[in-house]
Amino acid sequence: MRSIKFILFSAIGFCSLQTIAQDSVLLAKFPLIPNPEHPAITREVVKTISSYHYTRISIDDKLSSTIFDRYIKSLDFNKSYFLQSDIDKFEKYRNTLDDDLKAGNLITAFSIFNTYRERLADRVTYSINRIKQPFDYSKNDSVEINREKESWMKTPADLDEYWNKRLQYEMLSAKLAGTKEEKLVETIVKRYSNIRNQLIKQKSEDAFSMFMNAFAEAVDPHTSYFSPANADNFSIDMSQALEGIGATLRTENEVTKVVAVIKGGPAEKSGLIQPNDKIVGVGQGKEGEIIDVIGWRIDDVVAMIRGAKGTIVRLSIIPAAAGVDAASKIIEIVREKVKLEEQTAKAEVKTISVGNKTEKVGVITIPSFYLDYMGKQKGDKDYSSTTKDVRRLLTDFSTQKVNKVIIDLRNNGGGSLQEAIDLTGLFITKGPVVQVKDAAGNVSVDKDEDADLVYSGPLVVIVNKFSASASEIFAGAIQDYGRGIIVGDQTYGKGTVQNVIDINRIMPTEKAKLGKVKITLAKFYRVSGSSTQHRGVVPDLIFPSPLLAEEYGESSEPTALPWDQISPTQYQQFTSLESLKNSLKVKHEKRMMADAEYRYLLEDIAEFKRKKEENYVPIAESLLKTERDNTEEQNFKRSNERRVALGLKPLIKGETKPKDEKEPDLVLSESQQIVNDLANLTKK
Repeated sequence: MRSIKFILFSAIGFCSLQTIAQDSVLLAKFPLIPNPEHPAITREVVKTISSYHYTRISIDDKLSSTIFDRYIKSLDFNKSYFLQSDIDKFEKYRNTLDDDLKAGNLITAFSIFNTYRERLADRVTYSINRIKQPFDYSKNDSVEINREKESWMKTPADLDEYWNKRLQYEMLSAKLAGTKEEKLVETIVKRYSNIRNQLIKQKSEDAFSMFMNAFAEAVDPHTSYFSPANADNFSIDMSQALEGIGATLRTENEVTKVVAVIKGGPAEKSGLIQPNDKIVGVGQGKEGEIIDVIGWRIDDVVAMIRGAKGTIVRLSIIPAAAGVDAASKIIEIVREKVKLEEQTAKAEVKTISVGNKTEKVGVITIPSFYLDYMGKQKGDKDYSSTTKDVRRLLTDFSTQKVNKVIIDLRNNGGGSLQEAIDLTGLFITKGPVVQVKDAAGNVSVDKDEDADLVYSGPLVVIVNKFSASASEIFAGAIQDYGRGIIVGDQTYGKGTVQNVIDINRIMPTEKAKLGKVKITLAKFYRVSGSSTQHRGVVPDLIFPSPLLAEEYGESSEPTALPWDQISPTQYQQFTSLESLKNSLKVKHEKRMMADAEYRYLLEDIAEFKRKKEENYVPIAESLLKTERDNTEEQNFKRSNERRVALGLKPLIKGETKPKDEKEPDLVLSESQQIVNDLANLTKK
């Protein structure tokens, strides 16, 4: 049966557009079915997660309801394919998925997935046929971009009306972006033909993987099932991400989304890509055609972005900070492999003006908590280690008579727990750093046993929304010990411990690999007893940010484990900085209110929030063009006003800023003043 199905789908893949209307019929006639090994894998994954997960989760009706919602959402995030009647039909399964999982019964899961494929095929058919007909670009109308919170549409006519507007917007956007009139239809038809081709390529493994992840992520967002044959809904492995532009990507709602940019990579160095930006097109070299990649598989997109070192890739992106009516823009990045040394801790001595004198401040930037385990085990004296490197940098500061230090942990997503513990030890004599509680309620305390105090002077630690895991352990310990001042934005809130279990070890087989399960086994707690989970570390001095915790942090995940606390462990504070924090805050706020860059930041945040509230875009050409032209003009004018305020030469239209010109870092420059204030206050 499976071989017949393969031949059929291959034939569908090569059929002409004239026969596309038959796709949904063929998909319905020859649906995907589970592979022979899937039921056994399902039972084993369920058994493993229910037995070993930190929460000792119950596989019951309550969990079934959560799985149901996550599964439907993963298939149709924007409520653009299913009808209300489909959802009503599925509703009878809301409280039965738990029983199906325990029994290894995948009939319901595959039935829902096959219905989704049919509905998607219907929409692709409609889209390709509709695109070939003219649109009325003069009609004063609009389309809703994000339908996540809307009701399901009731009839095919409702879907047609929505998709008619959506397609008109896509055509209009392509036209305003410079696509020639004669190429418009071809461009958008190609986009939906690509989506159709991706649909035809889907295998049983895709359906199985999506359902198993709906189950795993219903338990908690860091528990996952990894299929060996399917990478569609997983982040690209970090080692792979380092080979192209230095970005971690994933597919979300048919669009490739930037999850993170790697410190020291081409994307980070360019400053042109930010987390949550959407990549909608990829081109090779300076002149290569930009290929539309909406609806592509993530591995196919990554294959296009990767390339030989020194070559150019051009990306069409929609910035995360832009509004719903934003046009895509083309950026150019030179590919290179991220070198390991780019990931290591770096130091720089800054000179700041204070009154009529200058002061030195040492800044150490730590992109991740790294450790060469193999080198350390072999006794290699030169093994790579965050703590070793920072120890050396602090010693260099001492030689240069630098007695004020900043540790920059922004965008540091974590890494080695042991390095976070050892690094904390450079700033305290010795003592506990983090508590770990397992599923049985047992609490272990990880300590710094080295009494050597490498640096005892004024310390500021900078964090942001993307500082996570080991970064939060270090920052939390520094805060609890009263060892330094934490500044920046509330951290991510990832306070759980995971381990990866190979299913082949549980189910030995000579066949192909069966996949792996990443499972949450424990939870981190600060020495004060507070968990870093969900809440993260709240800075002593907070900088305003457009990134809200409920949208970007751990707390944005509906199934994230909650914040809680346990008894504090015994530890001796280095000193108490509580009495100084108000004075530091007053001085900080006074400087900020007089800082032009700070005012621009507040304006940016207000504009970002305003755009977030917009959910409709015009599909009349004159209105959309006017909106985009006005936005472009306002951004250009404001950018030049900002440049003048910073003492820089304003740009003329079409001119790009000099490559060696760095963006001002308000948080870092102000942190230098804060650590200087801290030094003066501690002297007193």
